[in-house]
Amino acid sequence: MELKLLKPIVFFDLETTGINIGNDRIVEISMLKIFPNGNKESNTWLVNPEIEIPAETSAIHGITNERVVTEPTFKELAQTVYDMISDADLAGFNSNRFDIPLLAEEFLRAGLDFDMKDRKAIDVQVIFHKKEQRTLSAGYKFYCDKILEDAHSAEADTKATYEILKAQLDRYDDIENSVEALSTFSTHSKRADFAGFILFNEEEQEIFSFGKYKGRTVEDVFKENPGYNAWIQNADFPLYTKKVLKAIKERMSVSKKGMSDSDKLQALQQKFNLR
Repeated sequence: MELKLLKPIVFFDLETTGINIGNDRIVEISMLKIFPNGNKESNTWLVNPEIEIPAETSAIHGITNERVVTEPTFKELAQTVYDMISDADLAGFNSNRFDIPLLAEEFLRAGLDFDMKDRKAIDVQVIFHKKEQRTLSAGYKFYCDKILEDAHSAEADTKATYEILKAQLDRYDDIENSVEALSTFSTHSKRADFAGFILFNEEEQEIFSFGKYKGRTVEDVFKENPGYNAWIQNADFPLYTKKVLKAIKERMSVSKKGMSDSDKLQALQQKFNLR
């Protein structure tokens, strides 16, 4: 079954130096862009990560330091990649938890402001795990009855992911063929950042998902402990997480400027336990 699209969608896969979203880098990126009229555009780039690729990682995807030393850096490719996805929704395999967050970090390091505003994300792995509980290679065999050659090659994984999603639509009548429905079905929880350090609660308020303030709203924590944001900004957190928290802090400052004198007095009383 072909996807019903209202706008282009880009299936993509990353091969990287490791699995740390904040610190690791892309060594290969492959993108397959599907247009509403059925046309396709694809590109695959090897990337010089500008850091060492560990031998154990090279053993998985086959990309060595020697192979990428003369390839362009992500900063050099960033605008081209950005332009390819600028008008598109995104899809991948484990993309919500890994590929999109890591891609966002690379864009921010390259000076391009990336977010998911006005675009949807489909994570084919989540659909697969909710329905069958398998890996990508097993999923390709299960849904498409094909052997995934060159597994852990970004291009092969990208094309397999696209084929699996189409096969999933053929198999499951209860999954609606629309990007919005697929995005909703393939999302575990609503996140304010890509890495999942900041979530939304039922009241659509940002909350921390980790540490001593887990479950607390970001605004309440920042009011109670103004230094917590500064600590995160200087710690080893993803750049996009820091960006989200900085925006919340700025939003609070703007809101505070519009407070009445009585509201400000009440806030001070709460802060210093004067009531």
